[in-house]
Amino acid sequence: MAKTEAPHLFCRTALASWLALIVLTVLWEGWLAPKAPPGFWLAVKALPLLLPLFGLLRGRARAYLWASLLALLYLTEGLVLAWSERAGGLKLDSPWPYALLETALSALFVVTAAYCARGRVSGVRTEKP
Repeated sequence: MAKTEAPHLFCRTALASWLALIVLTVLWEGWLAPKAPPGFWLAVKALPLLLPLFGLLRGRARAYLWASLLALLYLTEGLVLAWSERAGGLKLDSPWPYALLETALSALFVVTAAYCARGRVSGVRTEKP
């Protein structure tokens, strides 16, 4: 892998994990295991994920930095729910498997977004020649 391809790979991985986190949140709070009537929690959890999406799609380093701060909230929620709901097991109506997936996606985004933003800020060329 060339030196210029690594930040590009990190950015694609970060964007894919962010989009997967949006899909997971909508499915989780909409249909799979909603906490209450889905409208309120769906808006509270999914709408903040849409705020930095335009900047992420355009490859802006500042959007990756702000989104990684936002992803830490989802990482924290996933860890808390994974710990508190572990008795529910792997049943589809239990929030435990979705909390584990939310934790994994959030952690993946934070790590890859940091490398992506570092590559963009330091001036490493990330687009293909």
